[in-house]
Amino acid sequence: MDLLINGQTYQVADEPPRMLLWVLRDELGLTGTKFGCGVGYCGSCTIHLDGVAARSCQTLLSQIEGRAITTIEGLADGEALHPVQQAFLELQVPQCGWCMSGQMMTAAALIAANPNPSDDEINEGMAGNYCRCATYNRIRRAVARAATVARGVAEAA
Repeated sequence: MDLLINGQTYQVADEPPRMLLWVLRDELGLTGTKFGCGVGYCGSCTIHLDGVAARSCQTLLSQIEGRAITTIEGLADGEALHPVQQAFLELQVPQCGWCMSGQMMTAAALIAANPNPSDDEINEGMAGNYCRCATYNRIRRAVARAATVARGVAEAA
């Protein structure tokens, strides 16, 4: 089957039925998507399917043929970081980093759906992603900062 990942087509087999996470990491070498809990609870494996945040540890390949997949490796636009990536760096959000790719992917989908989220909307939108280091206040500030930057970029265009 063909998978469109970060704008590039990959051919992979779907026998036996496999989870997207393991294909991304083990077969395609896209290791930015992390394995956390394996049951779709923690959010560290979050990717985008057609722009919507999804858990790759619970996504069968057979469910996604023909859909656009974006991983953390494809979030930036060439050398230009996505506003979420830039904000997370500027505000020094990561501690251990394990959950950060999933946090950023969820934040990017949240901002795409709601370009001007309130703190409560950020808390609600990010609630399904867990951080072992409890950097939630920094995460919320970074999401708000990224939304402001993204709006500025969109308004300038």
